[in-house]
Amino acid sequence: MDPFIFQSNDPQQQPPPIEQTLTIPLLLTDRIGHAVHESTFYKLECAHLGKQAHRLSRLLRFLAVSTPPYERPVRRICTDITRNLNRTLTLVQKCHNRGMIILRFIGVIGAADFQKVFNLLEASIDAVNWLLDLSDGHEESRGTGSIASIDPSLARVWCCIASLHRRSLSLKVEAAQELSTLARYSDRNKKMIVEEGGIMPLLKLLRDELSPETQIAGATALFHIANDQDMARSIFDEHGVPILVRAFRKSSILVKIEVAKLIARMADHDSVSQKGFLRENVIETLVSGLSSNVSNKKTSKLILELHTSCSRALWMAARGNVANCWRITQTRGLLYLAKLMEQENRDLQINCLLIVVEITCAAENNQEMRRLVFKTNSPAAKAIVDQLLRLINLNQSDNDHLIKILAIRAIGHLARTFSARETQMIISPLVNQLCHKHPDVAIESIIALEKFVCPENYLGSENSKTIIEVEGIHPVIRMLMGDEMAQYHALILLCYIAMQVGNNEEFQESRILTALKTVDKSITCKHTELRDLVGHAIDHVLI
Repeated sequence: MDPFIFQSNDPQQQPPPIEQTLTIPLLLTDRIGHAVHESTFYKLECAHLGKQAHRLSRLLRFLAVSTPPYERPVRRICTDITRNLNRTLTLVQKCHNRGMIILRFIGVIGAADFQKVFNLLEASIDAVNWLLDLSDGHEESRGTGSIASIDPSLARVWCCIASLHRRSLSLKVEAAQELSTLARYSDRNKKMIVEEGGIMPLLKLLRDELSPETQIAGATALFHIANDQDMARSIFDEHGVPILVRAFRKSSILVKIEVAKLIARMADHDSVSQKGFLRENVIETLVSGLSSNVSNKKTSKLILELHTSCSRALWMAARGNVANCWRITQTRGLLYLAKLMEQENRDLQINCLLIVVEITCAAENNQEMRRLVFKTNSPAAKAIVDQLLRLINLNQSDNDHLIKILAIRAIGHLARTFSARETQMIISPLVNQLCHKHPDVAIESIIALEKFVCPENYLGSENSKTIIEVEGIHPVIRMLMGDEMAQYHALILLCYIAMQVGNNEEFQESRILTALKTVDKSITCKHTELRDLVGHAIDHVLI
């Protein structure tokens, strides 16, 4: 038998004052006392219930004057106590002469009925004692009482949140760490922490700047809570975005690292939070984290971790968000990213490349961004392109395929920003990657080359000739024998080149016509857009 059934209250409904919440069960205990005096049957059993109700009344009055700083468990438990007291009052009233008339219709009262109600009152007394311990900050309240046996996770969450409202810094840190553990354990616990009002006190640990330890504990707990859109939005709804940005700006490196991780997770899961960070100028804040320099060997590891966490947060802020990409380019962000890409730390390199991919993708689809950000005489743009080419040209032993893929993808996004002189230096490294032993690198290179020779590229003809000059046709033809993805993009690239320079002597000598005519029919049947493209390409070669 569960004497308490915990149910979530409607978050949209404003709760009544705590005094009003306690008034109802106090009135019920008084009514039970009067009903006991008027009872004419089962007087001994009614007297026992009356004593229990009186004990409960005294404890409720103690609770009313204790002014608990955390009211959520008081409200929840008082709701169940009120239900138990109503059941007690109904039973005692049946033991009056007037109650006998009712009993003729609903049955006879037995000892078991009194025992059930007695147990409910015992559980209510136990619950109020637990609340008093919780209000006083007694450590023994954490594992005692019927509440802990019914729903131990809820009891722990209540205890932790109550500790966050106290003055002791050590208790705050311990409570935040325990909430972090609970949040990692299950999604139910995360939801419970949010519903029971745990977000705001955790944010206050960051806002009040009591100590780095409390800030780190608060940020870590929030990080483990914000693992999906709803949880991230709950932090946003508590005005968490400005608190996080301010905490990053004014705190130590250790705190900055944890806050940056939290910013990254919120921006990753929730687009509303992502836009909210833009309004709070988080881009400039995170870019400033990338600019931190190593002062000595002791701080080098911390600075590297700060750079890694800030770069990931910037990636999440930039992902799919053109406004945030613009904002990064308006700072010194591109120069810092180019500098950090020189480092040999893989995670940092990948994060920086992912940011660059987002920015270049935005530029590919935005003419103004291409013109202003990636103009020929821009030092930042030149630094980025130089680093991308360096990573593309690295031997496999010096690099892994993911870094190459990202660098090639970014170069492909910029295909329409390069001058004729620049493309000659860029196309050759891309052609070299067509023979890479990792197929994804070769396919990414073909996709990038497509953008250099597509009809939308005003240098498409010159770029096509360059691909021919650096002997890029034969590797592409060989890829027609690869898997479906390789065939698809190789065929598009060959068709674009044929349409640009189909009458080129070297191109015709490469047996391109035979390759186009004998292409696997299944690929053109599955991708119907290729059928017309291949036909146009053959026509250009024949002409």
